[in-house]
Formats: sequence, C-alpha cells, structure tokens
Amino acid sequence: MGKTSARWWVVLGLLLLSGCAHRATARVDNSDQPYRIGREDVLDVAVWRDADLSRTLPVRPDGFISLPMVGEVKAEGRTPNELADEIREALKPYVQEPRVTVIVREVNSSRVFITGEVTHPGAYPLRGRVSILQAIALAGGFTDFADRDAIVVLRRSAAKQANTAQGSGTGGSGDMEGASQGDYISVSYRDLVEEPQKYEPLILRPGDTIIVP
Repeated sequence: MGKTSARWWVVLGLLLLSGCAHRATARVDNSDQPYRIGREDVLDVAVWRDADLSRTLPVRPDGFISLPMVGEVKAEGRTPNELADEIREALKPYVQEPRVTVIVREVNSSRVFITGEVTHPGAYPLRGRVSILQAIALAGGFTDFADRDAIVVLRRSAAKQANTAQGSGTGGSGDMEGASQGDYISVSYRDLVEEPQKYEPLILRPGDTIIVP
C-alpha cells in the first residue's frame, strides 16, 4: 500500500469516528422490548398515600432491593411494572388496595467497557443501539499504537444471561451472536469501514468489553 493510499485510510477513519461521536448518543433504540432493571440501577418505589413505604434506592450487587414490610425483593431482570406488581401483592396483607409505581431514576447497569489502545479507556453507558465504532469514538478513538485489525469484543456469560432475561434472543438483527462461536468476537477495523452494511447488526450489549491491543 502506497503512502497516498495509507493517508486516505487514516483520513477516512478519522472522519468516520468523528461522525460516530456525534451520533452515538442520538441514535434511537428501535427495540420494542421493555427495559429490564439491572444491578446498580436507582429506583423510585412509590406507594400511593404512604410516604413511609415509598423509597428511592439502588439495586444491590446481588440484584435485590429491601423495602419495609415487604423485605427482600429481586429487582434484577424485571420490568418496572413486573416489580411493582410483586411489591403490590406483598403489601396486600398490610395495606388496603395498595397502589405501587416503580420508576427507574438512574440507569447504571447498561454499560460497555473499553480498554487498551484508546484515548480514554473506561466504562461508558449504553444509550440505545451503539456499534463498536461508536463505542470507540466515545472513548476518544485509537491511539497511535493501536492494532486496529485485531479488535476483540468479550461477551461474558453474565451478559448473555442478562440479555436472555431481557428477551433479546440470539441470531436476530442487532445481535453479535453467531459472529463467533465463543465468548469473544474478533473484529477488523478495516472490515468495519469497507463493509459497514455487513457489520451493521453488530450492536453492543450491556457488559461487553472492547479490547484494542
């Protein structure tokens, strides 16, 4: 590859990453699946006309929350409505016709981790559908020493289980399952640039880790 061609690839890559940086938080998640509560999310649990039973509290690392009279309740993997229904049933022996509402105040469980040769490695929140290129853009792009054609996405078993609970399934649009037989996906930046339509379904999931060697 000549110097002119190499410069063209660098310029094209920078333009793509720059564009992704502006679009990553603006893309809309077209999934019709309801949000499933995760660990470290902060919930508003409101019991109508009973301030003593209402709480704002985080989901513990074990996936449970604690409420007066109700005790321990598993919140992880449930929708706000499902959790509200369970709390309502648990309160019926103590409160006449309880009306319970659960609102997710802070979404802290949906994160992707980016490490290695990027400008700002760390944990980043997932806001809707985010691709690998967009996530790298959020981390400030590649460093000068990055091996762009040896990117690896690690998908832990816990992340798979969480998405199964969310009803995401496997093999559909927006799913990286099938790109690899194991818990990791090998990705070439050059392939992402040259064949964007082919890699459009490669959407990150909560708990994924991107490694740029």
